[in-house]
Amino acid sequence: MTKTIVAVILAGILTNNMVLSKFLGICPFLGVSKKIKTAFAMSVAVILVMVVATAATWPIYTYVLLPLKLDYLQTFSFILIIAALVQLIEILLKKFLPPIYNALGIYLPLITTNCAVLGITILNFTNNYNFVYSLANALGAGLGYMLAMLIFAGIRTKLEKANIPEFLLGLPITLIAASIVSLSFLGFAGIV
Repeated sequence: MTKTIVAVILAGILTNNMVLSKFLGICPFLGVSKKIKTAFAMSVAVILVMVVATAATWPIYTYVLLPLKLDYLQTFSFILIIAALVQLIEILLKKFLPPIYNALGIYLPLITTNCAVLGITILNFTNNYNFVYSLANALGAGLGYMLAMLIFAGIRTKLEKANIPEFLLGLPITLIAASIVSLSFLGFAGIV
């Protein structure tokens, strides 16, 4: 591998940002980014699921699916693994951190179908990453997801107090702000 682990992590945060560059995970990005606290909690859960899902899917794909020539079951098996992990995290949050569990509401189970989580597990094989690089890529993607969520949550907090024309209130101004944030990340292209 010519890339260093730090470069893989930085690329996941900045140039290959799952939300702002690859446009994966948009539903929770728009749905949970109204408050910084819930955006942070959702981001931590996504980071945890991305890293643990990568740690679980990489050996299953490499040592089970590929040798048995069942690699066509990759997406199906990855979704099952991610769903099980999300259920586990949901149970733990409900038991040990009920305020965060309640704040995330319907969006916590949506991590199961969050295409950013599934996307990172598949991209690790597309990029031919070994286990360590796959974990680094998952961590970088999760941190990039968190960065996007926190930036956007801060912007949405400011938008609530802004004097916005009535025809732009709600979803229109949210989508405009999201597109501007996404455009700002294009400035990182080519750095890592």
